Amino acid sequence: MLGAFAVGKTSLVQQYVNSIFSEKYQTTIGVKIDQKQLIIDGQDITLMLWDLYGDDDFMKMKPTYLIGASGYLLVADGTRSETIDVAIQLQAMAAATTNNAPFILLINKSDLDETWEIAPETLLRLQQRGWQVLLTSAKKDLMVDEAFEKLAKMMLA
Repeated sequence: MLGAFAVGKTSLVQQYVNSIFSEKYQTTIGVKIDQKQLIIDGQDITLMLWDLYGDDDFMKMKPTYLIGASGYLLVADGTRSETIDVAIQLQAMAAATTNNAPFILLINKSDLDETWEIAPETLLRLQQRGWQVLLTSAKKDLMVDEAFEKLAKMMLA
């Protein structure tokens, strides 16, 4: 899970793993690891989910956290346009570190679409570059399971 500070990475993981959403914000310090068992195309797999601290002006993501990653979810907050820029920067670093592991860009907080700042044209340009983009809401549990399961399928391909 990669993204800027407070985009909802932890909330997405908690919704996926434990079917829980909390309005109370707790910043991730370092990394929190969860796992989830699932069956993809008849194959039992275990996802090890590394919820990494948010990238911001004070804490920059260290590429060493990504060594050995089979895939990753980039997360941006639709209500904060600067978070898409952070996601784009993180993707460049992650692609180099993981030897182009599969990824999906999640634009989180889709339940707040009336306050969105990320332009649809920006997402279209990323999709034209071959990026998978999904609109999610950890709060409303929209496209959360689908995002993780789609990434798992991409990693198995």
